[in-house]
Amino acid sequence: MRFVVVTGMSGSGKTTAMKMLEDAGFYCVDNLPLLLVEKFVEMLAEPESEFNKIALGLDVRADIHFEEASDILKSIKESGIPVEILFLDSDDQILINRYKETRRVHPLAPDGHVEDGVQKERQILEEIRKNADYVLDTTNLLTRELKLELDRIFVKNEAYNSLMITVMSFGFKYGIPTDADLVLDVRFLPNPYYIDELRAKTGNDKEIQDYVMSFPEANEFLDKLTDMLEFLIPNYVKEGKNRLVIAIGCTGGKHRSVTLANALYNRLKDRGNYGIKLEHKDIDKKRG
Repeated sequence: MRFVVVTGMSGSGKTTAMKMLEDAGFYCVDNLPLLLVEKFVEMLAEPESEFNKIALGLDVRADIHFEEASDILKSIKESGIPVEILFLDSDDQILINRYKETRRVHPLAPDGHVEDGVQKERQILEEIRKNADYVLDTTNLLTRELKLELDRIFVKNEAYNSLMITVMSFGFKYGIPTDADLVLDVRFLPNPYYIDELRAKTGNDKEIQDYVMSFPEANEFLDKLTDMLEFLIPNYVKEGKNRLVIAIGCTGGKHRSVTLANALYNRLKDRGNYGIKLEHKDIDKKRG
């Protein structure tokens, strides 16, 4: 039997994740009171049970004793039933924005500020997050990207570390991305912008890629960056980091940075048991 507990911050995508697991063949039960969890698991673990893949959604909003969830899940594990905990998280400001956009009241702050509810919920969930098998940060994840990560873990059964890497291109003229962990500057490379027949194209076009990568410095930069990341990533995983944003910038975020971000993404995407996505932040902005 595969038993997955889906929990996390309100507004981080738990409902969406449960629907995706249901589509993947899991028998899904949401918001079961904690007092019934052990009895529910015992019933489904019976030899005659027809269910072999179960996803249980636990929501801090559904139970005033949610702090006891970690102890209950630990007890279930000790009884011999393997429990996998999937924790969905997101930046506080993103969670606050999602509540404000939908005009919803945070369940833990019905008479106060959304910010207070988010902080209170994070404190309650601290222990279960620490013990989670998988932590998915949905701050920058599209729905299809969340599905891809869930498929990797629960359908393809790939080994998985809870690290989501975003390889991002950007333009320095628009500012450094505020969520960047590593910022790389490729403005030392010749700029295709000053070649008339290349100006309108982007680093997603072969002509730009061929031009940028024709310079030995571009390939040497890519080799050295890849080598550094192959050292850093396992150490980030070991320290429990869940999100890594690698931002590669050029002047306008359209040519050089896009080319190098694409190349780095292609090198990293099949090398490790982590999630990875590619984003071109400023590629569609017009250069003034």
